[in-house]
Amino acid sequence: MTPVFGHGHLRLYLLNLLAEQPRHGYELIQALSDRFGGTYSPSAGTIYPRLAKLEEDGLVTKSTDGRKTVYEITDAGRAERDSRLPELSSIEDRVTDSVRMLADGLRAGVNDAMRSLRAELAAAARDTRDGADQSSAAASQSTAASQSTAASQSTAASQSADAVRTLNASTLREVDAQLNSFRAAVRTELRKRAAEGALDQAAVATLTSELRRIQSELKQSVRS
Repeated sequence: MTPVFGHGHLRLYLLNLLAEQPRHGYELIQALSDRFGGTYSPSAGTIYPRLAKLEEDGLVTKSTDGRKTVYEITDAGRAERDSRLPELSSIEDRVTDSVRMLADGLRAGVNDAMRSLRAELAAAARDTRDGADQSSAAASQSTAASQSTAASQSTAASQSADAVRTLNASTLREVDAQLNSFRAAVRTELRKRAAEGALDQAAVATLTSELRRIQSELKQSVRS
């Protein structure tokens, strides 16, 4: 998977943000999200190790403000940032492109899972219709063969109804299994993206919108 920031680029961008003003970790995360219009929001596990490295290299210092740790750029950090200013605009362009690719990949994964679910639902619906037709035909044949007694007719009808109920229950179990499989696939993808620091507010908003659309389509499919 392509990283959002290239090698050394997040380091430079953090220095640039701290050159504007001292900030604590959450403020840096929020500032990065704001700079990219909410399309990228790094995790704490991405930011704090880099801040620790910047401090180790003498490029930033940290101080405690109540329960918050505030980071401030040093003269050496400002000198590195100033020497690499031409890189900043190209970094923003590359990050925007990388985030767009991540969002597209997540959307594609959800769409693939949805297509598979639709196919399974369609197959289950066909099985239900075919089974109901077969049960109805069997009931008709049984009734025709046993018209001599009312008891035989009642037994055949009862068996037919039981067969349809059994088939419907089986279909519901199959649909439920497919829904659980779809949910598990989406959950796995989300956890993977979150672990990579690629699950930001924009991606969550996109996923929520897609899931609502999918829910609406499924309801229409069941009703039709």
